[in-house]
Amino acid sequence: MAREKLKLRRIDNTAARQVTFSKRRKGLFKKAEELSILCDAEVALIVFSSTGKLFQFSSSSMKETLRKYSGHSKDHDQPSATSIDLNVEQTNCEELSKKVAAASLQLKHMKGEELDKMSVAELQQLENKLEEGLSRVLNRKGQIMIDQINGLRQKLFLKFLTQGMTLEEENRRLKQQISITGQPASNDTENTQTEEGQSSESVMTALHSGSSQDYNEDSSDTSLRLGLSCPGWK
Repeated sequence: MAREKLKLRRIDNTAARQVTFSKRRKGLFKKAEELSILCDAEVALIVFSSTGKLFQFSSSSMKETLRKYSGHSKDHDQPSATSIDLNVEQTNCEELSKKVAAASLQLKHMKGEELDKMSVAELQQLENKLEEGLSRVLNRKGQIMIDQINGLRQKLFLKFLTQGMTLEEENRRLKQQISITGQPASNDTENTQTEEGQSSESVMTALHSGSSQDYNEDSSDTSLRLGLSCPGWK
């Protein structure tokens, strides 16, 4: 037959309670000593009786055991640095995930997607944001075009200025060349004109002489034929 398990409760009789406490305390200390010997464990027991009397057992040193217990309790009460870092990273990841989700939803709204759950006020706010963004885009576009036009004007101005300087230098060079070579060129022209004049006079003289000779020959021939005397004959 199995032994019936007794229900534990406070012993009302003071004498019986004191006897039971003494027996159980000795048995408890004996078990603690056996545990420390068999398992090479550091065991410390502190017991206060109902009258406030202290009973203790320690396998080594009670103070050293209590010091270790105190340090171990502080380590467990205060979370480690690694645990703190992990908690902070997890919190940051959660916040970043929420921000990414909100930004993605806002981007979809700006594209005109997933507008079914938005109220009239939210739609009006979205419209205002789109108008502000469009205005900024147009202003930026106009500024870029103005900058490009100014850049082209500056390039054309520099090009024309460079060409003007080049033409001015070429004109100056030609003037210097003309001033250096102008006198010999005029002498050659005068010589040419003189030679042309002389040749012209020679041609006119030859023509006159030829005409006179032809005239004289014709006259003498005519005179001979007619039997007339020629003044040049003697």
